Amino acid sequence: MTKTLFNHYKNLLPITSKTPEVTLGEGFTPLVKSNNLSEKYDCEIFFKLEGCNPSASFKDRGMFMAVSKAIENKKNKIICASTGNTSASAAAYGARYNLETIVIIPSGKIALGKLLQAMAYGAKIISIKGNFDQALNAVREISDSLNLEIVNSINPFRLEGQMTGAFEIVDELGSNPDFQFMPVGNAGNISSYYKGYKLYKSKNNKLEFPRLIGIQAENSAPLVDKKIVTSPQTIASAIRIGNPASSSLALEAITQTKGEFLKVSDKQILEAQSLLAKKEGIFCEPASAASLAGFLKYAESNKDYKGKKIVFILTGNGLKDPEVAQKYLSSDIVKTTSKVEDISNAIISGKSKSFFSKFF
Repeated sequence: MTKTLFNHYKNLLPITSKTPEVTLGEGFTPLVKSNNLSEKYDCEIFFKLEGCNPSASFKDRGMFMAVSKAIENKKNKIICASTGNTSASAAAYGARYNLETIVIIPSGKIALGKLLQAMAYGAKIISIKGNFDQALNAVREISDSLNLEIVNSINPFRLEGQMTGAFEIVDELGSNPDFQFMPVGNAGNISSYYKGYKLYKSKNNKLEFPRLIGIQAENSAPLVDKKIVTSPQTIASAIRIGNPASSSLALEAITQTKGEFLKVSDKQILEAQSLLAKKEGIFCEPASAASLAGFLKYAESNKDYKGKKIVFILTGNGLKDPEVAQKYLSSDIVKTTSKVEDISNAIISGKSKSFFSKFF
């Protein structure tokens, strides 16, 4: 039997004899130990590469569970509001399991790579003049009347599926990490990891909670600033959310794990994205890089992380947002003729720009 999240963690998930197995090969993503940053910061750093999921983001980890329950409940249409990754994931699973997928997106606020995925998978895409929070409110209001299954993180089965990320980390490390840094947008993912660690802890009293550190973008930081942001702005489109739907559970997660919320600027996010690519060979989308940006900010005034195990949740692949990478991360291309001598000279003299020189 092929190992799937459905069968491997079946006893820890809300799966019954009537629940159909849904899978695109999600989960079991690499937990990669840092080569360079661990040494630089005197700790054990690990990157959880959720961009290795089928639609290239962590959303698949919860979507398999939401879609399996939708099918179990005889639904044939699913709907979501999305800044990108949810739409790609929902559309992929909808296509595989013959479900009509409706996606509501904020106009001009979705990364090109994610929009192209949803289009390729055949979703019905509706673009509104408004932000993500307005899109999600619309989804809440129309889903029942049109008999649509919502597959946003307000669907409890999404969080049940996503908590398998915590199971995998503990299984691989043999213990919980000491710290976990992760981006926070709608706050479902940090809530799900908390649920996962809590469940594993209930079965093994020797386990402790990692300190969960949730990172928001500077102008989209309702949980840091403790107020709804009506017009959230950030280059990291996946966390451009001003009124997180899962804020209550996320606040509980922070309280119970003695963690905290931090906010970082777009400049810090871009620097962290470049640093990961050029020093660790990991290309993640801007929202994912917020986790490292948060750690770099945390490390400026705290030293309690030294000697500890730290996991960064990298939620999506860098190719999800090629426009940002092209604009901010591209190195200069050295142009020359096809002559061997000219190519050699270009190799010797050619230089490319670098964002990360201040860190090393």
